[in-house]
Amino acid sequence: MKPNTEPQSLIHGWLVLDKQQGLTSTQALGKARRLLGGKKAGHGGTLDPLATGILPLAFGEATKLISYIMDGDKEYEFTIRWGEQRDTDDAEGKIVATSDVRPSEENIRAALPAFVGEITQTPPAYSAVKLDGARAYDIARAGGTPDIKPRQVHIYNFELVATPNPDKTLFKVHCGKGMYVRSLARDLAKVLGTCGTIVKLRRTRVGPFALAQAVSLEDLGKRAAENAAATALLDLRAALGGVPALVLLPAEAQRLRTGLGVLIRPQHGALLEQPMIFAEHQGVPVALVEPKAGEFRVLRGFHF
Repeated sequence: MKPNTEPQSLIHGWLVLDKQQGLTSTQALGKARRLLGGKKAGHGGTLDPLATGILPLAFGEATKLISYIMDGDKEYEFTIRWGEQRDTDDAEGKIVATSDVRPSEENIRAALPAFVGEITQTPPAYSAVKLDGARAYDIARAGGTPDIKPRQVHIYNFELVATPNPDKTLFKVHCGKGMYVRSLARDLAKVLGTCGTIVKLRRTRVGPFALAQAVSLEDLGKRAAENAAATALLDLRAALGGVPALVLLPAEAQRLRTGLGVLIRPQHGALLEQPMIFAEHQGVPVALVEPKAGEFRVLRGFHF
């Protein structure tokens, strides 16, 4: 594999990575960055080493949109192994409790509605939650007990997919930001009078990004060998879903680039109720703007 030779300053856009098991999100980003190049890069939402699936990677000016991806809803497929609890709430940790109870499908289905809607959840001890400047997982690895406060999260849908054997059950969940699947599995097991841990986890959607758009590091490496790694990138607007576009005149683009507002004209009436608009000139992103006091005002500017 060889890295992309395009000038680093020209690398802008989104790589929807299908992360393999065993890599941290930072390691996956590092491998992709070496293949693609680019001075600025970041990931939109952490995946544990055990987990596979969608990890959005932002390059160049796309890094300015990471917060919009992290605020988006997500979908996961996961497997719980009943009868054991681990300190990490997944298969990579140490066993801290066991149980002989194996819940029936009937009991599992009856328990799921209580986990749909706005629920209170405590993130795992081994998580990236910040506590007085330190990550919870650093405190836990040092032998401490992180004091993590419960938080409100939203679950749109939670369904049982299959029970291949009494020890394992497969699920799907559609949730909002900040929801930990490991905590969901832990809490569900507790309600069912047993304990459980995640043994398989795959993220199938993040905001507007789905598996159909994703590429593996192996595929990216093949493209890099042909000096075509950049063909895997999606443009900046791909992260914004249904956000409408505003096509600018040359003078308007210049005003927004200098931080000034652009007058809202009669033909822009359909955009007045939009909280955010993607402004571009000749296909080049200029800024995210909002309509305010008769103008389109800059929320986030892009530099190309």
